[in-house]
Amino acid sequence: MKKINFEDFNLSKCADSLLPVIIQDSISMKVLMLGYMNREAFDKTVETGKVTFFSRTHQKLWTKGETSGNFLLLQDMYPDCDADTLLIKALPVGPTCHRGTESCFDTPDAEGFIRKLSAIVQQRHRDMPEDSYTTRLFIRGIKKIAQKVGEEAVESAIEAVDGNRHRFIYEASDLMFHYLVMLEQMGVSLADIENELLARHK
Repeated sequence: MKKINFEDFNLSKCADSLLPVIIQDSISMKVLMLGYMNREAFDKTVETGKVTFFSRTHQKLWTKGETSGNFLLLQDMYPDCDADTLLIKALPVGPTCHRGTESCFDTPDAEGFIRKLSAIVQQRHRDMPEDSYTTRLFIRGIKKIAQKVGEEAVESAIEAVDGNRHRFIYEASDLMFHYLVMLEQMGVSLADIENELLARHK
């Protein structure tokens, strides 16, 4: 994580000299909430690794999750181009919103789920839990995984040619899951694929 100094922000452009902070799920990239920081909140966030805000309602520091246990674990920070807003990528522990929802914004529940599923596949690979289909795939190795990817790709293509949208979605979902397993087996992340596609786009 690149070191960022609170002094680098232009607080003269911020209401009440408080820095607006956008929180984004570091895995799904879903926007979770908006909060505000003063210097003390910023420093405590960096020091503890738990996102801390300055509560405008109660006029004091507030570490997200200090009562609920639903912390936001700091992963990275990015100032915006005008240095008057901060983007924090965080790993949420439990729901972020007081309503018990994942996000304070009512975006679709499925948003970013492929990245979450990729993280679950990675966790399965690390832990190799018993009675897990994913574990059995990893045990059987790349040949079996590649075979499943091929089978699901063919089945997806057949449904596409037949024009069966519902069945295509079902088979394409199977394909996506097994593709994520193959990526993990090969030590390749979704970010690696995105970087390759970006390089080609340029």
